[in-house]
Amino acid sequence: MTERKGISMKNFVLVATAGLMFTGGVFAQSNQNPPTEVGQRRENQQDRIANGIQSGQLTSRETSNLEHKEANLNHQVAGDRSANGGKLTGQEKAQINGEQNRLSNQIYQDKHNAATQKFSNTEVGARRENQQDRIAQGVRSGRLNAGQTSRLEGQQARMANRIGQERKANGGPLTRGERRQANRALNRSSRNIYRAKHK
Repeated sequence: MTERKGISMKNFVLVATAGLMFTGGVFAQSNQNPPTEVGQRRENQQDRIANGIQSGQLTSRETSNLEHKEANLNHQVAGDRSANGGKLTGQEKAQINGEQNRLSNQIYQDKHNAATQKFSNTEVGARRENQQDRIAQGVRSGRLNAGQTSRLEGQQARMANRIGQERKANGGPLTRGERRQANRALNRSSRNIYRAKHK
């Protein structure tokens, strides 16, 4: 029997055939449910938002607004698919693509404007930054959907606004009572982040 680098021709043919069958199976499987253009764009935009949260380029208010729009778009896509047996019509794809373009432009503008997420060099500031990192990780991993992120960031924005007003009224630092109040609010928001990520 002819040998081919230590493998008999019969074994070589069997290995080659098995390899072709496996490769064909992988290609066939990957083509069964390829990611849609709409789904891929949504994923890309969520990654861009997560990066903006983590870097501080997106404030909580900006993130909440973007994710609210993303959630509305997701509901629209789901409704259109449900009405059409799981698929989108050409007209629906074009409309959704236009809306994704507008959302993409807003993500860019919000990440490149003068507004940035700033945290004070205090325990409260460090906790707020940590919570933003946890939200960003949840967005990136897909554990937080757009609606959940919008609600969480809305809570963060309200807290940041209140803390900012208190600091301004005090000429900088928070009073002991304000720090206690901020920590209680941070405890509630931390639990909300955990629950949302583990639903």
